[in-house]
Amino acid sequence: MAKIILDACAVIAFFRGEIGDDIVANYLFDDGFQCLIHSVNLCEIYYDFLRSSGQAEAENMLTDLESVGVQFNSDISVDFWKQVSRYKANIRRISLADCFALTLANREGGILVTSDRKEFEPVVPLNICQINLIR
Repeated sequence: MAKIILDACAVIAFFRGEIGDDIVANYLFDDGFQCLIHSVNLCEIYYDFLRSSGQAEAENMLTDLESVGVQFNSDISVDFWKQVSRYKANIRRISLADCFALTLANREGGILVTSDRKEFEPVVPLNICQINLIR
């Protein structure tokens, strides 16, 4: 089963019906994929929903992700956050939160799904993990 690591922007695109939402939906609803998201990236989404739609919608989003089997990963071990820091120090133009998704994808041998073309296109040639840009 292929592991899919969801970046915050991909999940937001799915819930908001933005370009690329169909790709994310395919991963979420196909039993051939195991979807994971790091808690830091989930925090980004929760914050976005709180700000734009309120607490009830933010909670509904969490419930919806859990109901389709998305696994929330909360690894914040020393080895994990050190790898996050190394990516941030060496890549630089990538956000710290995106480095959590990148580290999770690398550790899980998964495909990172994102719409952040600006931040992730320069990462593709580094071969840290497979990256699927949804738009």
